[in-house]
Amino acid sequence: MTQDKIRLTSICLREIELPLIEPFRTATGIVDRRRIILAELREEDGVTAWTECVAEAVPSYTSETVDGAWQALSGWIIPLVLEKTFGHPTDVHAALASWVPDHPMARASIEMGTWALAATRREESLARFLSRSSHLGVSPRKSVATGIAIGMHSDNGKLLDRIETAISEGYRRIKLKVSPQSEMQTIRDVRSAIGTTTKLSVDANGSFSIDDENHLRFLEKLDSLGLAMIEQPLGEEKFEQHAELQRALRTSICLDESISSDASAERMVRLQSGRIVNMKPGRVGGFTEAVAIHDRCRLAEIPLWCGGMLESGIGRAYNVALASLPNFTLPGDISPSSRYWVRDVITEPWQMDSDGMVTVPVERSGIGVEVDRDFVDQILVREATFRS
Repeated sequence: MTQDKIRLTSICLREIELPLIEPFRTATGIVDRRRIILAELREEDGVTAWTECVAEAVPSYTSETVDGAWQALSGWIIPLVLEKTFGHPTDVHAALASWVPDHPMARASIEMGTWALAATRREESLARFLSRSSHLGVSPRKSVATGIAIGMHSDNGKLLDRIETAISEGYRRIKLKVSPQSEMQTIRDVRSAIGTTTKLSVDANGSFSIDDENHLRFLEKLDSLGLAMIEQPLGEEKFEQHAELQRALRTSICLDESISSDASAERMVRLQSGRIVNMKPGRVGGFTEAVAIHDRCRLAEIPLWCGGMLESGIGRAYNVALASLPNFTLPGDISPSSRYWVRDVITEPWQMDSDGMVTVPVERSGIGVEVDRDFVDQILVREATFRS
């Protein structure tokens, strides 16, 4: 196998069920255990890489689910990539986008894994390999700032206690979930409690409409709180409406669900639909699109931050590598393993220092972490190996 070729000979899918330290409450329900698909990719020369599919158990964030991703991977995506020769991970992205236009999270798990394989074969870190793939001639950072998303709480006292603890631990940004039904006083209380040192943002997950006067009044009140951003206030296809709303607000709009490809990022830039992007590589089909969006937004002076999907330590390794690119200037959802997991699936859990920074393993080849195979076997739900 030459350094410039990718040829997969086997892929092993494993579904695990990873217990959370505490239940995570959202508008769609409570999650206390995370179903996760892991994939172990192997090339003909024996080089391997682990990767993760970030689809959720239910279609709450997108239409993809764990069961749907398993079917897409086993039925279509994996058979299409085995024993085919690719010159670069970007070729894998192009082929999968053509062959299987849907299921971006399932596609991303394989595409991102080939980036890790290529980096491992070159004996360099995934972060360095990604930075060399940028068209802007950039170098990876050695540490990245971390924020935290706080799940919904029915008790305001417990919510404020949780936020106070997060700030004492060093988190550089607090994010709250909001909807038109949220209590404005709760948000004001949080704003007052954390002061101006720590950034505060809110995430609406597309729950507002500019055609509803009550919604607009709520957004106007949010605009008066000095927030770092209002994330995805309107629906994912509402680029023109987001642009209209952004002109009316002082607070920066951050787009999340709207950014599904480089083409959608171009549309955002052209229409001025927002001033910030939340990048989740699984949502855009992998690193090829993620790096392209990074470069486009950097040229347009639109900062990015890396969002989280309750990944295990494997998926977090990919997020940390991506967040090391220079235009990820805002704190991302890259919390240490202890934030979520009773026990992580890697041998050395991710850590955060007291300044809210996570170290990028730029001197370790591949994704920079080792998988705890024994623990993976203990929490295994199902497994399937595919060979050429």
